[in-house]
Amino acid sequence: MFLRRHKRIGLDSNILIYFIEEHPQYHQTSRKIFKAIEAGRNTGLCSTLSLLEVLVQPYKQNNDELVNQFYALLTTYPNLQWIGLTTAIADTGARLRAKYTIKTPDAILLATAIHAGASGFIGNDNKMKGITELDVLILNETD
Repeated sequence: MFLRRHKRIGLDSNILIYFIEEHPQYHQTSRKIFKAIEAGRNTGLCSTLSLLEVLVQPYKQNNDELVNQFYALLTTYPNLQWIGLTTAIADTGARLRAKYTIKTPDAILLATAIHAGASGFIGNDNKMKGITELDVLILNETD
């Protein structure tokens, strides 16, 4: 299993959203991931960019309750680390973006995971499939 192979895993923003919003298709899987992180079997690594991404919709909907829920859970969740953007991460992100057909946010998330010592990354974007710098698990391929 992916989580057994990788102690430190980078998480795409959508994994956070699936977990908190209880996505009908992906909540079960995201819940397993977060249970492993909470239990300390894995360390979840997130870019602060993910916080921006997950808060857009609740702010758009003026849903302060969901905003508070995101903050309360994500900033206090055991074994979930938040990493801010640095020049080294930006440089690695630019290299990834030049090498692969990925968007800037994805390049930043992947670069953040690399710099934080992840060996695996969990997301749901098929464009991340070809990344060789990390072992990438695409959720929609696990169904």
